[in-house]
Amino acid sequence: MLIIPVKDGENIDRALKRYKRKFDRTGTLRQLRERKNFTKPSVTKRAQLQKAQYIQRLKDSFEI
Repeated sequence: MLIIPVKDGENIDRALKRYKRKFDRTGTLRQLRERKNFTKPSVTKRAQLQKAQYIQRLKDSFEI
């Protein structure tokens, strides 16, 4: 559970913005979406490999 202390005289919009930022940083929504659908370990591993290959290609293109 996220707790955001609201200071005296603080605008509610600012406190809400701090809450949203903290919520995004914790990754709660991302984790819920991942758990919604089961992905096989082989599919997860393949996606990680493809991402690593993509990043490596980008790094190699900058070195040239």
